[in-house]
Amino acid sequence: MRARPVGRNRPLRAARLRPGDILHVGSAGLRSRPMRVLLSAFGIAIGIATMIAVVGVSASTQARLIRQLDALGTDLLVASPGQSMFTGEQASLPEDAAGRIARIDGVTQVGATGLTAATVRRSEQIAEDETSGITVQAATEDLPAVLHARVGVGTWLNDAIGRYPAVVLGDVSARRLGITVPGQRVWIGGRYFTVVGILDPIPLAPEVERSALVGWAGAKHWLDFDGHPTSVYERSGRSDQASVDAVRALIAPSIDPENPQNVKVTSPSAALSAQAAAEGAFNGLLLALGGIALLVGGIGVANTMIISVLERRYEIGLRRALGATRGQIRIQFVTESLLLAGLGGLIGLILGSIATGLYARSAELPWVVPVWTIGGGLGSTVLIGTVAGLYPAVRAARLSPTLALHAV
Repeated sequence: MRARPVGRNRPLRAARLRPGDILHVGSAGLRSRPMRVLLSAFGIAIGIATMIAVVGVSASTQARLIRQLDALGTDLLVASPGQSMFTGEQASLPEDAAGRIARIDGVTQVGATGLTAATVRRSEQIAEDETSGITVQAATEDLPAVLHARVGVGTWLNDAIGRYPAVVLGDVSARRLGITVPGQRVWIGGRYFTVVGILDPIPLAPEVERSALVGWAGAKHWLDFDGHPTSVYERSGRSDQASVDAVRALIAPSIDPENPQNVKVTSPSAALSAQAAAEGAFNGLLLALGGIALLVGGIGVANTMIISVLERRYEIGLRRALGATRGQIRIQFVTESLLLAGLGGLIGLILGSIATGLYARSAELPWVVPVWTIGGGLGSTVLIGTVAGLYPAVRAARLSPTLALHAV
């Protein structure tokens, strides 16, 4: 029996490219044309950076609002007079409205303010109608505790100070009056009141920030205050929504059992919650613009790859003549397109994160870049790189070795 010669009649097989080989041949075109690569990648980078920055800034703003809600609590409710169903006029709360709310099971803290007819001015030389939008209100001693408010400088109105012509200014009202330190005087109700304190900002009570606050007894004595509160603030000490809703349902009947519809109960924290939810509402347009920039960048990558195929016909023909298969040529150019798009995506992620960080720092926000945006950005670059490289890769694989070498 004759032995069959070794290697005879066996079909030749193209050598397989290992991952390292694919990466090497795929990056060859990028290494030889660095300037063109950077310009093409820049289009991808702009789109990715825009998307990262838009989502990052929105997420940072939401994070600040959520932190404020956690710090200020979501159990604050405010009772104020509504309109009478029969007369259509503004109703009024009873003088002991705060005490009635305090007797509700679950309520831990109650404070009140009452609007007066007085105005506040820097001095008596200023016209009466120049009030700068500042109201003068009577305030109870425990109001700061209920609002989680802090006196930035000075002191609050205690039982002794509150009987005299003393006033505490909200953060906004102090700035509008030009008051920076306690001890200065302002003109209220035909006499000078001494500023004894200035409050820090109170996000849950902007109406207090724009007020000049006088002690309850002092307002009755010096400003002819009638003693009827216009806002009663309460906290239940529990942040679960069921407990808050249970207390809320009892406030109006407790204040005015005969006409509970005359009492309006609101939740200031709901405004912050709605603001946090609405932060991303207008991001769609900006994300669409980022998507357009990303599409333009993808077209730029495809154009770069087509030009690269035309300029490298000799290389393609030589590789085909030396045994490279069409599949290997396709893999080479798809890999090159992926690397080009990936470079743009990486630059975009860095630029977008830096832009978010700079904005967060300037606005004193927490720096937040959601993980899903990073994954989405990387996924977008992979998709764009694959799609942009398919046609040039197929075109390169279809080149005839003979025609490619002959055209050079």
